[in-house]
Amino acid sequence: MNLTENQGRVWRRVGAWGAGGLFIVAVTVAAFATWRLLDRDPEQTAPDQRPTPALIARGEYLTRAADCAACHSPPGRAPFGGGLAFKLPFGVIYSTNITADRDTGIGAWSDDDVVRALHLGVARGGAHLYPAFPYTSYTGLTRDDAVAIKSYLFSLPPVHAPAHPNELIFPFNQRWAMAFWNLVFLDVHRFRADTKLSDQQNRGAYLATALGHCGECHTPRNLGFAMKGNAQLAGTLVNGWRAYNITSDRTSGVGGWSDQELIDYLHTGHAEGRGSAAGPMAEAVVNSLQFLSPDDLRDLVAYLRAVKPAVDASARVSSAPVSGEIVPVNALGRQIFEGNCIGCHLMDGSGRQAPYAALAGSASVQDPKGVNIIEVLLSGADARAVHPLVAMPKFAAGMTDDELAALANFTIAHFGGREGQVSAKDIKHARSN
Repeated sequence: MNLTENQGRVWRRVGAWGAGGLFIVAVTVAAFATWRLLDRDPEQTAPDQRPTPALIARGEYLTRAADCAACHSPPGRAPFGGGLAFKLPFGVIYSTNITADRDTGIGAWSDDDVVRALHLGVARGGAHLYPAFPYTSYTGLTRDDAVAIKSYLFSLPPVHAPAHPNELIFPFNQRWAMAFWNLVFLDVHRFRADTKLSDQQNRGAYLATALGHCGECHTPRNLGFAMKGNAQLAGTLVNGWRAYNITSDRTSGVGGWSDQELIDYLHTGHAEGRGSAAGPMAEAVVNSLQFLSPDDLRDLVAYLRAVKPAVDASARVSSAPVSGEIVPVNALGRQIFEGNCIGCHLMDGSGRQAPYAALAGSASVQDPKGVNIIEVLLSGADARAVHPLVAMPKFAAGMTDDELAALANFTIAHFGGREGQVSAKDIKHARSN
C-alpha cells in the first residue's frame, strides 16, 4: 500500500467519525428539543371572563404583588404606560404599554392572549417577548390569577403611549431567536407545591417565585442570561446595585434575621439594626411589598427560611455587625460626612429624623466595595411613599469622584468596621452606567 492510499484511508475514517459524531449531536439535540416541548403544562383556553368588582379587586392586589408598576409605570409617565429602559450588555429594551388602549396597549388582547404572554412569553400576533419581561417566572402563575390581573388593568383608564423601539445589536434584535432561548431555558410549568414544604411555605414560594419573581433580581445569571437554577436567591449585581443574598445562609444571607425583622423590612423598607432598602429594592417596597397582607408577608418569610442556604454569589457580604475591629478612617471622608450627611445620619449609626436613616447594621456599609453606597450617593433615595421623611438627595453633581470615594470609604470604615475599597475609578465607572 502506498502513502497516498494510506492517507486516503485515514481521511475516510476521520470523515466517518465526524459524520457519526454529527449524527449523535443531531439526535441528542432533537431528543432534548422533543423532551422540552413535551415536558410542559398545556395551555388552557376559555372565553373572556366577565370582570366583576370582586375579580377586579383581586386583580389589583395581584398586580401590586407582581410589582407590575416597577417596570410599566416609571416616574414621570402615565401609570402602566411603559417606557422604562432596561440597559443590558447587548443594548436597551423598553417596557411597553399594558393599559387597555387598543392602539398602543393591550386593549385588543383576549384573556387567552394575556395568559399566553405571561406563560410563554409570546405576544398577541405571535411576536416573542424578551425575558426582561419576567415570563420565566410568571409562567408559574395560575390562569385565574393571570385573568384577574388583566381584569384590573382593563378597569383603568387607557393610556395612548406608543412603544419606544428597542435598541439591540445583532443578533439580539431578532425576536424569532427567542424561540430557541425559550426551548433551552423556559420551564413551562404552573406552580407546583413542594410536598416537603408546609402549606404556608408553599404559599410563600408562589408569592416569591411566580408572582413576586424575586429571583429575577436576586438570582445570578448564566452565560445565556437565564437564572442559575443551582443558585436560587444567592445574590448578584443588577444595574449597578447589589441584590443581596436572601437565602437562609446565616453569614451572607438572611438566616440571622428574625421573622419580625424580615417582615418589617419587606413591609416598610426598614428593619431596626439591619438598615433600609434603597434603589430597586426600595421601589419594590413602595410599589409592591408594602401592600401585601400580613398573612402573605408571614408566608413569604416562611418560604425564605426554607430556601437552601447559599454563599453570596457576587460577594461575601455579612449582615452581622462587626465589633472590636480598628480600621483607618480618612480625614477627607470624615470632613465631607460631617459637612453633608450628619444632618440625617448621626455618628452613632442612628437616624436623626427617622430610623430609615440609620446606618448601623446595614449590609451596604459592611460591603468593602461599597456597591450600593456608590449608587445611593450618585442617585439618591426616595421612599416617601412609605415614610414622609425618607428621601436623600443626589450627590453626583456636587462632588468629584475622589470626594465621593473618600465619603464612601469613611462610611464603610466608621459604620461597618471594614476598610473601604472604593476608588475614584469605581465612582467614574458607576457614573457612566
